[in-house]
Amino acid sequence: MKILMTTHYFASHQGGIEIVAGQLFRELAAAKQEVVWMASDVTPPPEATGTSRAAGLRTYNFVERKIGLPAPIPTFAAMRKTRAEVRQADLLIVHDCLYLTNILAYAWARLSGIPVVVVQHIGNVPYSSRFLSGVMKLANRWITRTMLRGAQQVVFISETTKEYFKGVSFRTPPLVIFNGVDSDVFRPLHFAEKKVDLRREFGLPADRPVILFVGRFVEKKGLLALQRMVEMAPDYTWAFAGWGPLDPGKWGAPNVHVFSDLHDSRLAALYRACDLLVLPSTGEGFPLVLQEALATGLAALCGTETLAADPDMARFVRGAPVFPDNSERTARAFLTSIADYLSSEAAGENESGKSNKSNDRRTFAVSRYSWHHAAGQYMEIAARLAASPVSSSVAMGASAGDVAR
Repeated sequence: MKILMTTHYFASHQGGIEIVAGQLFRELAAAKQEVVWMASDVTPPPEATGTSRAAGLRTYNFVERKIGLPAPIPTFAAMRKTRAEVRQADLLIVHDCLYLTNILAYAWARLSGIPVVVVQHIGNVPYSSRFLSGVMKLANRWITRTMLRGAQQVVFISETTKEYFKGVSFRTPPLVIFNGVDSDVFRPLHFAEKKVDLRREFGLPADRPVILFVGRFVEKKGLLALQRMVEMAPDYTWAFAGWGPLDPGKWGAPNVHVFSDLHDSRLAALYRACDLLVLPSTGEGFPLVLQEALATGLAALCGTETLAADPDMARFVRGAPVFPDNSERTARAFLTSIADYLSSEAAGENESGKSNKSNDRRTFAVSRYSWHHAAGQYMEIAARLAASPVSSSVAMGASAGDVAR
């Protein structure tokens, strides 16, 4: 079976969806599946592995450069290439619906009678701009829901996203498949390692709490609230790992350290060097950084909406309210939770107790979030759909009543 997987960017772009897709690409290739990963060529594609390869699409990426919104626009050459790749595939896997490259691949697959699996990562993203929020809601209503209804199988990567789209009339019951985490790379401190040595490597102070953020520097990740936290809590050191238009390095804050080019083992080392991961984001499905933090044994604090992505995670991750239209209020809520966590850690808890908590987080992440298990579930879906031919006469449209549900 030849599987075509499409995303907006490749993993080298370093967004959560792309990194997830990259790991799935490697797992399927390792299982001897023939996989073609198609995405915008804005950043380099992965190397070919066995019978698996990447197919880069020529796109215009000025929207992301201007406002940080990931929205590559395919050229006519990309449209032709998409059509050719889809026609050679036995199955299409689409990661999220609201990207033009993905919509195009989905349309060709439906017209060609090729079964489609939609992996939906996010639901609604509440932007501070009323215009962008309105566009997002309309797009989810008219595009995402239509694509979810038409797919032969829908996979949600979190309970939160599944709940948001619960009114859709699916062809088959949707599945929840949690993304995995590379627990060999994202690991706790080894016996011979010391946090103070890691902090020295990264230029971080050894005598102050270090709060970590990992992700793109964009509005939906809570950067405006984080800027207020930095201003309101100058006694903390803030480490930001990522890139984007809302660059913390431009805030002029002496307690901020920015790391824009950390990947894999070096990013994992930064997790181990810090005291707490903080993620005041909105509109997330299940941020991969939470799983990475847990796998390293690091404590984490995220929004209460994000915490609902996996209810079992609430035993190991703290939640605080996020107010999308009020960065000040969000910052105060998160700072209260940060202070509570740090005081509880300092209130007589010995190193053995801290180590036990870290080990508990690690054990949970390794047992709960396995890439090998996730890839196996996708392979089962592919095998089932391959045995069920799709009629190319099925229309892409839907009745107004279906759209309104």
